Order: sequence, then C-alpha cells, then structure tokens
Amino acid sequence: MNSIIDNFYRSLETGKSLSTIVDDNIVLNASYPIDQIVGIEAIEKDYWPLFTSSFEHLERKAFIEFDSDYEGARWIAATGYFSGVFVKDLLGIPATGKLLYLRFTELVKITEHKIAEYYIIFDFLDVMQQVGVFPLRKSMGHSGLIMPPTTMDGLSPIEVNKSEADKSQQLVLNMLDELGKFDGKSLLSMKLDNYWHEDFIWFGPAGIGTTKGIKSFRDHHQGPFVFSFPDRVVDHKACIVKKGNYVATGGWPHMHGTHSGGGWLGLPPTNKTLELRVIDIWRRDGELLKENWVGIDIIHICKQMGLDIFADMKSSL
Repeated sequence: MNSIIDNFYRSLETGKSLSTIVDDNIVLNASYPIDQIVGIEAIEKDYWPLFTSSFEHLERKAFIEFDSDYEGARWIAATGYFSGVFVKDLLGIPATGKLLYLRFTELVKITEHKIAEYYIIFDFLDVMQQVGVFPLRKSMGHSGLIMPPTTMDGLSPIEVNKSEADKSQQLVLNMLDELGKFDGKSLLSMKLDNYWHEDFIWFGPAGIGTTKGIKSFRDHHQGPFVFSFPDRVVDHKACIVKKGNYVATGGWPHMHGTHSGGGWLGLPPTNKTLELRVIDIWRRDGELLKENWVGIDIIHICKQMGLDIFADMKSSL
C-alpha cells in the first residue's frame, strides 16, 4: 500500500520537499516527550531526525491502515511498527546495536490532498522493555510483539457497502457507552459479552500488555483501571474512521478522570484529574468485536501523576 503517509516518510528520508503532501501549518501531536510540533520546517528539524539519528535501516511497517471521511475531511487510521537497528540512544534509552521494533498507532487528517493534522502514539515504554530498562512493574498482560489482524486484511479492508462500516461504527459506539455504565462496584455492570467475542483480543501497550478473553481483560487491565479512575469519561473524539469491519476512534486527549484509586500500573492514587491520550482500532467479526489495537500515551499519564519515567529509567542504569 503506497499511501500519503508512506510518501511523507519517504520524503523525510530522501530530503524531498514536503510541501506537495503536507500543509504548511501542519500540526503533529506525538506522545510524550515529543508532544506538539508545528510546521514543515519544525518536522524536518525536530521530528524525523530524532529517529534517523538513532536507527539504521529504519522502516515503517503498518499492518493496519484504512481511511474514510469525517466532518468534511479524509482521515487515515493505522498501526504497526517502525523497525531498525538501534545504534544510538533514543531519548536517553540506551542503544543495543540490535534490531528493535517501535510500535505506533496513528490518526492522520487529510485536507485538500495534504496532511493537516497528525496524531501518533509511540510505545516508548515498549522500547525500554525490549532494551531491558523497564522502570514500571511487569505488565499484567502478555508482553511482546503485537500481531496483525487474524484475517490478515488490515491494509485493504473489504467494504462491500457503506452500511457495513456504519454497522461497525455503531457497534463500537454502543460498546463505548456500555463502558461508561460502571457502577463503581462490579465490573459485571459493564456487559461486555453483548459486544465482544468471548475470545476477544485486546492488544494493549507496554505496562499493561495483551489480554485474550473478557475475563483476562477484566483481571489484567479493566479492573485496575476503572477502580483507579472511577469517574473517567470520554471527552473528545479527534475523529471516527471506518471501513468494512474496521473502526478507529481517538482523541488528544480522548479521556479524563480523577486518579482516586490504586492498582493501575501498580501506582498509588494521586487524586489528580488526568488526561489520557488514546487511539483505538477495532475489528468486528460478525455481530461482535473480535480484536482491538490500543495506543495509550502512558508516559504522559505518569508525568501528570508526578512520575518521570525517563528519569526513573536512567536512575536504574
């Protein structure tokens, strides 16, 4: 698949002008500590060199990428890995000289055939995990490489007709509403079995890990999370992208809540109101959701708690 995103990175790699594919006032929002970069010149100077100076043979390898229209613009959702040989420290994470996979999840807004907004969550915690300098407790779920869709159709989702995409979107929105029905006491108050296959796979970020099945999800992520953020609400959607059985949602931030309980990531409550940058990609199978790829800017959440993940990592070296 040769998308505008591929052309974006190819132009950065070769030094070709971005002006034909990128809006002059592009806003790129990346996970902490990169945060926001505005304008072509800043992207060329402050964004891509950060990675090319640390990796040799760097390649972007998406295993899901699809697009649709939302509120008058075209949006692309994608996830996968950048891979390369890690030859120089990245943000203080020590280089290994070995192949490394940098997970990404992204939403890209296209207006007038140019990239206008770019949201990307890098799993820098997973980089630390691969290097062996992970500063948090061990992930409760499975840690390791994230798999592509079971159907292997993530780069070319089949759309028989628009009604299928609409059906996928409505299922996701209904399910998100259900997640808001937590009664503060029992996880069973959120009836996930009405929306998820019993062997649903939740591909979570480092620090949480991947779970399979509703019980595993509740035990290894949802329980610690909702009891830590009992008043959480989704307060912004950057967009909704949908094609066939695939749907993406997300925001910058996408959710906020009071960190009033303990347990999530093994961290004590701070009683602070935190914002969460999240991007989700879902795959529907029949009448239920089967797989979910989740990008969460966990290091940014920890920063709001007063926890400096990069400093803690460096102190452990």
